[in-house]
Amino acid sequence: MGIIWTIIIGFLAGVVAKFIMPGDKEPAGFILTTILGIVGAFVATFLGQALGWYGPNQGAGFIGAVVGAIVVLAIYGFIANRRTTTL
Repeated sequence: MGIIWTIIIGFLAGVVAKFIMPGDKEPAGFILTTILGIVGAFVATFLGQALGWYGPNQGAGFIGAVVGAIVVLAIYGFIANRRTTTL
């Protein structure tokens, strides 16, 4: 149930992160944005557990997942922008 809950929270966090961080260089597709939000939720969960903020069976909360999704969106935007400028 923990993984399913993280996916649901990540989906919502990806949508919120896209509204917080819009831009031309960011992934514009709804599916890609939500996938990056889910990845951000998993990253936030992993880092939170590694730093001791969450217990072994706890996932990131909604705010942590949104922050993780923003970080993943920013990294993706940086990599995508770098890839298009070098070609």
